[in-house]
Amino acid sequence: MSTNTVESGVPGRRSFYPVILAGGSGERFWPLSRKSKPKQFLTLDDSGLSLIQSTVKRLVDLDLDDSQATGSAYDRLMIVTGIDHRVQVLEQLPDLPIENLLVEPVGRDTAPAVLFAALRIAQLDPDGVMGVFASDNRVDQPEVFGRVIRQAFALASEQDVLVTLGITPTFPSTGYGYIERAELLRTQGDGRGKQEFPAYQVHRFAEKPDATTAAEFLRTGRYSWNSGMFIWKVRAILAAFERYQPALFEAMRSATAQRGAIRLIYPELQKISVDYAILEKADNVVVIPAEFGWDDLGDWNALERLLRGQGENVSVGRHVGIDTEGTILYTTNGDDLIATIGLEDVVVVRTSEVTLVVRKDRTQDIKKVVQQLKESTDLERFV
Repeated sequence: MSTNTVESGVPGRRSFYPVILAGGSGERFWPLSRKSKPKQFLTLDDSGLSLIQSTVKRLVDLDLDDSQATGSAYDRLMIVTGIDHRVQVLEQLPDLPIENLLVEPVGRDTAPAVLFAALRIAQLDPDGVMGVFASDNRVDQPEVFGRVIRQAFALASEQDVLVTLGITPTFPSTGYGYIERAELLRTQGDGRGKQEFPAYQVHRFAEKPDATTAAEFLRTGRYSWNSGMFIWKVRAILAAFERYQPALFEAMRSATAQRGAIRLIYPELQKISVDYAILEKADNVVVIPAEFGWDDLGDWNALERLLRGQGENVSVGRHVGIDTEGTILYTTNGDDLIATIGLEDVVVVRTSEVTLVVRKDRTQDIKKVVQQLKESTDLERFV
């Protein structure tokens, strides 16, 4: 996409640039999620769409009347991914302009990825509003999601704030980070005089808690799950990087101005998330708590939520069980059969090369197995 093909619209109006971070490895969904085809490229439900395709559809379908940019919504959509996955992105998203695919030579967590995209957008439209989204989340209520995004877009357009979307907790999860809200922010609603989803100043970000702390967070009613979705003016996030991460900012700004320099400097960048790098330091962060059926599909337990209503045991593929309860079973070959006896709260995954058996309360440890495989010359091919 060239600067000649994107117009920021009429004076006083801003255009929305959704950025999807698609560089993750999805290790907790191993062995289905592999280095050659990580989670974001998998289809886990009956929609026929992979997770990244569903995310793109959700974003390009947004109706942001405030955005007066011309051209296709794909002209303003950007994907940040790793060098090993650029071909898969283009195969799954044929409408994406090739220049809107930002390729990281190596993964350096979300802060460099966000800055990479922000600098690119600033070249095209310095007055634009940027949204940041994971490639592998699920949203069950896209209409509500759209209304939340509209309000976040309006808020970020009218104020120099960094907006994060908080998810209203439904149970005391120990697998999510939390955001504690402070006082209500006075806003002008969604640009139409409405304020369906109030925004709050952020008091603090909290790491993944233990069960007792998570229950206390839920009891107070002041906490939201950290969804990892953000909306801000590109000027505002670049100013935050320049203030709080000056070395990273200068390195990336210099590299994006020189052809081929990204490939050289990226391996030297600090590996850091945008939460640590910016949001936990900035004093202009606000949160909009909402609930739109969000799930980060973080590990195999998410399959129960994704395919709920299928009974106590959730199975993809053929299964015969005796005295088997609360079990998740998945096979990639529909002709295969998984037979279980006397199992409870267990995940069984069968692929052509690997069989995984793990207790549901230990799925977070799948990453440890993957790390062992990476460190073994004989077993690395299974990653």
